Amino acid sequence: MEMTLAENIRSFRKERQLTQEQLAEVLGVTTGAVYKWEAKLSLPELDLIIRMADFFDTSVDVLLGYEIKDNSMETTVQRLREYRRKKDRAGLEEAEKAIKKYPHSFKIVHECAAIYCAFFYESDDKKLGVRALELTEKTLPLLPQNTDPEISVETVYGRIAEIYMGLGETEKGIELYKKHNAGGLYNHKIGSFLADGPAPDEAAPYLSEALANCLAVLTSTIFGYVNMFGNRRDYASAEAILRWGIDLTPGLRKDGKPIFFDKVNSGAYAALALVQLLQGREDDARDSLKKAKELAEFFDACPSYDESDIRFVGRIEGASAHDDLGVSAMDAVDSVVKQGKNEELTALWESIRG
Repeated sequence: MEMTLAENIRSFRKERQLTQEQLAEVLGVTTGAVYKWEAKLSLPELDLIIRMADFFDTSVDVLLGYEIKDNSMETTVQRLREYRRKKDRAGLEEAEKAIKKYPHSFKIVHECAAIYCAFFYESDDKKLGVRALELTEKTLPLLPQNTDPEISVETVYGRIAEIYMGLGETEKGIELYKKHNAGGLYNHKIGSFLADGPAPDEAAPYLSEALANCLAVLTSTIFGYVNMFGNRRDYASAEAILRWGIDLTPGLRKDGKPIFFDKVNSGAYAALALVQLLQGREDDARDSLKKAKELAEFFDACPSYDESDIRFVGRIEGASAHDDLGVSAMDAVDSVVKQGKNEELTALWESIRG
C-alpha cells in the first residue's frame, strides 16, 4: 500500500495556479497547514480530503494516490514465486501475510513453504528451516486441493526429508526418503547420504539403480530432442545432441566388452547419418553409417542386456534392458533407417550393409 497525497495536493494546486495561501483560504485552514500537508509533515482530516477532491474535480482515491494491491490468491502465489526467484527476503514477510489470509489454501501454503526452504538452504538459518518444516507439513492435509501433477504425497514427503537433513536430523530424513521412494524417486539422494555415512556399502544398490534410471531417462530425452529439432528442421542441433549422447556412454564399458548402450548408439549413428544427409553432407552420413554397422557388429557378436555389465552399475534385482528397436543391434540400425523415410539414407545403408 502506498499513498502519494502530498505530491498530489501540490500537483493539483499548481495545475490550477494556486498558491498555498489561496488553497488555504478556499479550505478555511492556515497556510501552515497546507505547507505541512505538502511537506508530508501532517495529514489533512478526512473531511478536508473530501472537500479538496471535490474542489479539484477528482476522486478521493486519485487524490490520495492510493493503489490497491491485487491480493487475490493466484496473484499472491505469483508474487511469492517472484520473490523466491529474485532471492528477495521481503518474500518471507509476504509469505506470513499470505498464510494469515489464506491458511487453508494448498497453493499458498505450498509456495510459502517453498520460499522458506529456499532461504533456509542458502543461509543454513535453523529458524527458517523449522518454519519451512511446519509449513510443508501443513500442506499434507491440503493435498486434495492440488492440481499440479508434479506434486504428490511422495514429493511433499521428499521436501520434508530434505529439510530434516538440512536440520541435521539425518536418520529421520533417510527414513522418510526410503518410505516414500516410489519408482526409485529418491535413490540418488538415499545413496548419496549413505555413501558418506558409517556404512558406505549400503549406498551401492541405491546408486546403481539411480545411475541406471538416469541413463535410461537420458537416452529417451536425447531422442526426444532429436525428434523435436528434426521437426523444426534444426538439423545442426539434432546432430550436436546426438554426438554428445554417443560420446557419453563408451566410458561405461567394462574391459572393452559390449553393453546395452552400444546397441542404442548403433541406432543413434543411423539417426546422425540422416540429419547429416538433410544438411547435404553425404560423405559424413556414409561415415556415420559405417560406424553404425561396426558398432552393431561389435554388440551382436556378444550381446549384453545385463545391467551389471555397465560400469559403476551393480546387480539390480528384477531389472532388465528392453527397447523397441529389434532383436539385434543391426535390427536397430535397420529400424532407424526405415523410420527416417529417406530414400537416400535407405540406399546408402543398403550399400554399406552389403
